[in-house]
Amino acid sequence: MRQRTIWQIALLSAGFAILIAIGATSLYLLNVARNEAAWVVHTIEAENQISRVLLDLRSAESAARGYLLTQNRQFLDDYERGAAEVIPATDTLARLTTDNPIQIRNTADLRAAAEARLKELQTSIDLIKRNDLAAAMDMIRNSGPPATVNLIGDISNRMQREEDRLLALRGETASRSRSLSTVVTLAGAALIVLLGGLSIYLVRQSSRERDQADQRLRDNNLNLEAMVDERTVDLREANEEIQRFAYIVSHDLRSPLVNIMGFTSELEELRSDIFNRIAKLHDAQAGAPPTAEPHQPVLADEDKKLADDFSEALGFIKSSIGKMDRLIAAILNLTREGRREFRPESLDMQELVKGIGATVAHQALEAEAHIEVEQLPGVFGDRLAMEQIFSNLIDNALKYLTPGVPGQIVVRGRRKLGFAIFEVSDNGRGIDPKDHQRIFELFRRAGTQDRPGQGIGLAHVRALVRRLGGSMSVDSELNNGSTFIVTLPLNQIKEGRRS
Repeated sequence: MRQRTIWQIALLSAGFAILIAIGATSLYLLNVARNEAAWVVHTIEAENQISRVLLDLRSAESAARGYLLTQNRQFLDDYERGAAEVIPATDTLARLTTDNPIQIRNTADLRAAAEARLKELQTSIDLIKRNDLAAAMDMIRNSGPPATVNLIGDISNRMQREEDRLLALRGETASRSRSLSTVVTLAGAALIVLLGGLSIYLVRQSSRERDQADQRLRDNNLNLEAMVDERTVDLREANEEIQRFAYIVSHDLRSPLVNIMGFTSELEELRSDIFNRIAKLHDAQAGAPPTAEPHQPVLADEDKKLADDFSEALGFIKSSIGKMDRLIAAILNLTREGRREFRPESLDMQELVKGIGATVAHQALEAEAHIEVEQLPGVFGDRLAMEQIFSNLIDNALKYLTPGVPGQIVVRGRRKLGFAIFEVSDNGRGIDPKDHQRIFELFRRAGTQDRPGQGIGLAHVRALVRRLGGSMSVDSELNNGSTFIVTLPLNQIKEGRRS
């Protein structure tokens, strides 16, 4: 497949290069053909100009003979017009033949011969104008082809032959250029057709292999979907088993804990009786008379220290029992929440979050904090889950504000690509970046532990967000506040099943 791809790229590059080469060669040959055609046209113009000079001379000669024979003024006017055009026509011919040294010399000779011939004609015209008719008629009777006429004919023939030679040469060159252009075009077209055929062959082969790969992929996807469904069922059963196990364990742990709490209370009562008797025995040994009125026995220093140690130990036990009781209760709540089925409904998040803010208004007042709720997008989800998510986040923000600094908590949201993105920001103490993942772990907390809590809230929030098909992250630095980002589907009906 990789070699075929390389071949396809190479063929495409070769075809592109051939097109460029054909285009460049065609442009070059076109310019050559245009130049050759221009020279052919130039040669034809020179031949036409030679004929024009001869025509003007013959027109002048004819008009002069007509005037000599008839003395008609019209012939004189025709002669003067024809004679006036001969020299300018010769100058034009000289400009057209400046590229050829031979024609330059021939044009100069033709100009001199034309001027000489015009002088001869002018002489005969002058005889008529002086009424010397006898001399004029004598000139007509004795006129044969003068030397200038023969000279003009020889020069014009030489020039015509030279232009015919140039015309044949330049025509042959132009024909060769056209033939070469045709050959190049046909060769390039043949190469392009060949490359196109190879490309079509490779594309069809790639298409067949792609179809085979697609078929294998579809087969694999079917197998994968079956495996995923099977693993999902197994995972759901394992998850439910874990939840049942956690529920059973936490429920069963509660019984011995209750017994420990009961025996601790009995120990506390026994402590009072034991140390009262020790005090009475101490008084009896010291010979102190018994009193009729009840009073609190006074313990000796050593017994008093032992009683204080005993009370302190009982206090530690009761504190640990209380903490363990809270942890067991939290585990039970998590397992119950994990078994609860979501009931999606259309939620006005603006109203829901403002309601949560109203329930913690007294806490915000004590912390000198202000809760601002910006415009929030509505979602279709489970109301209880959404209330638990934002209640925990707002409560967490209130709990970890910086003492002595007015608190500012802002809840904002927006829509993006079928998801609702919520942000809960505060200006509190912040979280060290190394603890960003730690705070989402169950029973794990970060920073100074000067606030009550079991390390369950954020873990519970992330679990709910994941069950709703979303994700959660935090952006925070120490002493720079925190922003918790919750991304949820706008429509959570697919994610609202039991997981």
